[in-house]
Amino acid sequence: MRSSWKLGRFAGIDVYLHPTFLLLLAYFAFSDGGLGSLLMVIAAFTCVLLHEYGHALTARRFGIETEDITIYPIGGVARLRRMPRAPGVELVVALAGPAVNLAIMAGLIGLSVSGLVPPDSPLARFGWGLFAINLMLAGFNLIPAFPMDGGRVFRALLSGWIGRLKATMIAAGLGRGLAVLFGLWCLTQGMWPQAILALFIYWAAGAELSAVVADEYRRRAGRFEGDAGAWDSPPGYRWVQRGQGVWFLAPVVVTSGNPRSQAGWR
Repeated sequence: MRSSWKLGRFAGIDVYLHPTFLLLLAYFAFSDGGLGSLLMVIAAFTCVLLHEYGHALTARRFGIETEDITIYPIGGVARLRRMPRAPGVELVVALAGPAVNLAIMAGLIGLSVSGLVPPDSPLARFGWGLFAINLMLAGFNLIPAFPMDGGRVFRALLSGWIGRLKATMIAAGLGRGLAVLFGLWCLTQGMWPQAILALFIYWAAGAELSAVVADEYRRRAGRFEGDAGAWDSPPGYRWVQRGQGVWFLAPVVVTSGNPRSQAGWR
């Protein structure tokens, strides 16, 4: 049984809210900012949800469905049914989230210059506050701290040269190191929510590294083909290993002399 509450199903993806999120809402509702602060928190986490949908809907374009999206006080998590193996796909999916935040910022700038909102109005100040939040979301997520978006971009760029396993080890090591430094700094500043986020990043980097190591072990043990569809390839292609943990998609070539398909390079 899930501990989160279901908000609904949008674009074929279930959206959940973790109960601890109510503590965040209560804190801002009774703060000095009152209703304005509460509305800003709701708007900010709506942007977080759209950020996660950027990942989910982009992954769907590559045949990867999303189990669900859960909103926590420290951010959102989209659970993909499988992670992209191809470096190019992982790069596009990772950048899709921050791209949504940049699109929101562009929309807010367009609304501001259109003259529809008076520049000194409360609505304009609210919009610029939301602009700053989206700038922070895009910038923070692009920090190369695996498994955040920037860390996945970093791994994708490395994977084409040194393979997924080695790239994950380097990206996870960098991510955990940055998480430790960030967590220690947050503790010295009394920023407990951010320190919890750093702890989560440290744990998540280790968990995904363990999963990639286990996956590599299965492939080397000869159980690659029957790995429950985790390595599905597009029609007309199949995965081929080039050594050192590097895998590439090779076109399936059908020769006239042999009715069976053979993997080859064009």
